[in-house]
Amino acid sequence: MKLFHISDLHIGKQLYYYNLRDNQVEILSQIVEKAKDYRPDVIIIAGDIYDKSVPSAEAYTIFGSFLNDLSEITPTIPILIIAGNHDSAERLQYASTFLEKHHIYISVLPPQTEEEHLKKVVVKDKHGEVDFYLLPFTKPGYVRHLFEEGVVTSYDTAIAALLGREEIDYDRRNVLISHQFYISGDKQPQTCESEQVYISVGGIDSVDTSSVRQFDYVALGHIHGPQQIGEKHIRYCGTPLKYSVSEEKHIKSITMVTLEAKGEDIILEQLLLSARQEVRREQGTLSEVISRATIENRNDFVSILLTDEDDIYKPKDQLEEHYNFILEVKVENSRTRAQFENTAGEATALDPFEAFREFYQEMNNVPMNSDEEKLMSEIIDRVKEAENL
Repeated sequence: MKLFHISDLHIGKQLYYYNLRDNQVEILSQIVEKAKDYRPDVIIIAGDIYDKSVPSAEAYTIFGSFLNDLSEITPTIPILIIAGNHDSAERLQYASTFLEKHHIYISVLPPQTEEEHLKKVVVKDKHGEVDFYLLPFTKPGYVRHLFEEGVVTSYDTAIAALLGREEIDYDRRNVLISHQFYISGDKQPQTCESEQVYISVGGIDSVDTSSVRQFDYVALGHIHGPQQIGEKHIRYCGTPLKYSVSEEKHIKSITMVTLEAKGEDIILEQLLLSARQEVRREQGTLSEVISRATIENRNDFVSILLTDEDDIYKPKDQLEEHYNFILEVKVENSRTRAQFENTAGEATALDPFEAFREFYQEMNNVPMNSDEEKLMSEIIDRVKEAENL
């Protein structure tokens, strides 16, 4: 049985202040074409379909078109989808009953009652049946009520307890689809800036792979770099696009998995995807960075670090004559390093409004406008009032 494993589409995401719509439409079209060429038996989408819990109408349209294009491939390919930590369960579940008639299966929440179990989809091939278990992003609080007190105390115990109540027959071929931060003993996956903000300090949200090792394949979402965790058959496929400069060196692809008969080794292949625009860094003096601009790379998303010792007149204006999509321009030289060393240790705690204003500037590369500042101030005031009740 041949599987396509993709995840973390993050439809609707912006890169700094640039809309990635055209890039996402292009990469999803490539996935459809690969499906037509390779004819997988199942397509897995392991969470984070959208970048925000309340996606835009445009994001819905993009994903709807993607599913429609996949569903038109004949013979029909079952599509198995789980919710990630970015997704809204209610919104992703919309029309799920209708979609199942078209062999599109969506699971947005773990079991909520004693009677409920993980969504299971059974698909046949020449070797027999394969059981696919859909386990959407789960927090301990989502499922603690299903078990005796003290059973679920962490993300790790929550996942172990959920799988334990399924009474899975491991003599059959089983595939798990999950969207969590998995570790293998003291080994952690390689992360990047894109997902680090969603991983708790100290690893309290981690799940050890010992809970899922008996599956024949574990299709993971959440981490943006393609990699196995602990063992070959437990794998993050990574994002189809680069969503931060820290992903510059990633090779984006579809993970194609071939399941043979029970007990036989799986076959993994990477089907490369080609981005409409690359994401990369440039470093050097202003003249060096400008000299490396070409017709081929001037439309890349570029983060630039200038090392000139002399003051430069309007460096960004000069760079924009050669690069069309500049993410940021930073300067690092002996003076900036000295300033950093002199101010190190002098940091003072900011009040909540100032802290958010700096965060907003850092995330968006533009300051808040007056309406946004007023709204944020009102929100902080309401929180302070609530704390004093």
